[in-house]
Amino acid sequence: MNLAPATIIDKDHGDKTVPCMFNPKEYSFSKQNSWKQVDSKGTNIGQNEFSNGQPTTLQMQLFFDTCANVKNGTAMGGTPKDVRKAYTGAIWEMMKVDPALSNHKSKKGRPPVVIFQWGSTWTFKAVITSIRERFTLFLSNGTPVRSTLDVTFQQIQDEKWYPSTNPTSGGVGGERIWTVNEGDTLAWIAYKEYGDPNLWRLIADANKLTRVRQLMPGITLEIPNA
Repeated sequence: MNLAPATIIDKDHGDKTVPCMFNPKEYSFSKQNSWKQVDSKGTNIGQNEFSNGQPTTLQMQLFFDTCANVKNGTAMGGTPKDVRKAYTGAIWEMMKVDPALSNHKSKKGRPPVVIFQWGSTWTFKAVITSIRERFTLFLSNGTPVRSTLDVTFQQIQDEKWYPSTNPTSGGVGGERIWTVNEGDTLAWIAYKEYGDPNLWRLIADANKLTRVRQLMPGITLEIPNA
């Protein structure tokens, strides 16, 4: 049975997709909650009071080897290429700040939102917070042709805000991403994206929003084509 290839999708730059040359052998999720201790007289440990939840992180190790052409998960052999130009450089680009992704309030750019997708079973919408690349094979001129990439993704949306589980479903493609800031309204976002504040309902419907006057800062919204 052929295995579906894992991919990393840049949602802010036309769904630019980087295929994983080999699927990860394993991956791990982690999540933390923040609690604070409140003094309670006459007790040994006081009382714990919940503060907030921290985003889920996804960690994995990806392997790239341009000495092998891969078809359906099987190495076929081929001409070695610079692994950075062929694969990993595009993943590094997803950590760089893009000034064009600034918001109207801070005027600061940000790295793109990405989706890690493996087949049609699950996706993880996130930002890349950490990359560590180790080169292990080189051509005679020093060109690296094999590397191992340790990647950490950090969740940017609570699951209840996910518009769909598959980034290719629920739309016709070409959608953009808007990260909500304090004070943002759907009318303002519609004006910035479409030039018409009256198109706010397109955004509300695409994201299945019911309380349109209460946008949570930090969430991301899919901006459908008008």
